[in-house]
Amino acid sequence: MLRWTIIFIVIAIIAAILGFGGIAGASAGIAKIIFFIFIVLFILSLLRGGLKK
Repeated sequence: MLRWTIIFIVIAIIAAILGFGGIAGASAGIAKIIFFIFIVLFILSLLRGGLKK
């Protein structure tokens, strides 16, 4: 999932350099959403792993 975040950030940077503001903003927004989902799932997996011990 973190790989998708990096891909969307790269797309956003390239689109911003080329002057496509709408695409850059959308890609950055998608990357932000995916990153926060990754963080939540990571924290849940840490908590779940800690409860099993």
